Amino acid sequence: MTDWATDTGRFALGDLAVLKGGTIRGAALNWKTHGTLSPAGDNVILYPTSYGATAAELEWLIRPDGVLDPGRWFVVQIDMFGNGVSSSPQDTPDYPLLVTAWDNVHAQRRLLKEVLGIERLRAVYGWSMGAQQAYHWAALFPDAVQAVFINCGSARTAVHNQVFTRAQMAILEAAPEYDGRALFSAQPKPALRAFGRNYAGYAASQDFYRAGLHLSPATPDLETYLKGWETRYDGKHAANLLAQMRCWNAGDISDNPIYNGDLHAALRAIKARVMLIPGETDIYFRVADNEAELPQLRHAELRPIPSIWGHRAGNPMGNAEDTAFLRRCVEDWLA
Repeated sequence: MTDWATDTGRFALGDLAVLKGGTIRGAALNWKTHGTLSPAGDNVILYPTSYGATAAELEWLIRPDGVLDPGRWFVVQIDMFGNGVSSSPQDTPDYPLLVTAWDNVHAQRRLLKEVLGIERLRAVYGWSMGAQQAYHWAALFPDAVQAVFINCGSARTAVHNQVFTRAQMAILEAAPEYDGRALFSAQPKPALRAFGRNYAGYAASQDFYRAGLHLSPATPDLETYLKGWETRYDGKHAANLLAQMRCWNAGDISDNPIYNGDLHAALRAIKARVMLIPGETDIYFRVADNEAELPQLRHAELRPIPSIWGHRAGNPMGNAEDTAFLRRCVEDWLA
């Protein structure tokens, strides 16, 4: 039970053709709102989900003393396609091989307009794949969003980042249960264990491990810690994990009919104020990626998270220092 108003729903989009070919049959998006929409409708923050996560798993930072204050903002969470809550391979026959961030944000815009009557956003706040969606919002709908927070994300998935995503995809695709296209005859348990164990080497930084932050009473040694990662995705369908990893790998705000691969043009088209918030020790979305984007943006600031938590610094549940840093970013940028 919260101390602020909430609402939930599921938006039926019908059969949805996607950018790279195919159709999501009976497409639907789950959503949840926190707070109260202002009479002028000028306090909306869209908060899309990240890789493998649901809105429920990410709403911890929506609270009066959190990163997004529902007493001030009308926060809209929308579950990504493929996360097991919105339309996903596990429950959608002939789910397309690639559903992109383009497809997600266009569907999100329809939801906002048709269900909530929202035409413009004060901001989009996203972490990781959520940041990829935030960047897409700014580039594809430049007149519809005033500010974006790119928290551990980039406008285009970097080559080194793709090395990771393709390795993770290869782990799942090597499973004997994989059908060679998109689905699995059963949960590939050994592959999921390897998937989680390999993930542990990238989610946190080298400095995180050097400092012993992986150790606790519950994980007194490295092997126990890694076994925790082995079971991290037990509750997630492998087909959904594979589909969203393909989306992550293909992230590019310019790979569409508007910009035709011209990343510079896509970045220059953004009118929103852009706060780039990479983690100083993030292994996926490097500070250098955002540094390269910064001079091409009209109104932007680069503010790295001074943390050794790596990629996890951008979703710092239980990490008060990094949470406070993100809250200050929001307060400063939307003051």
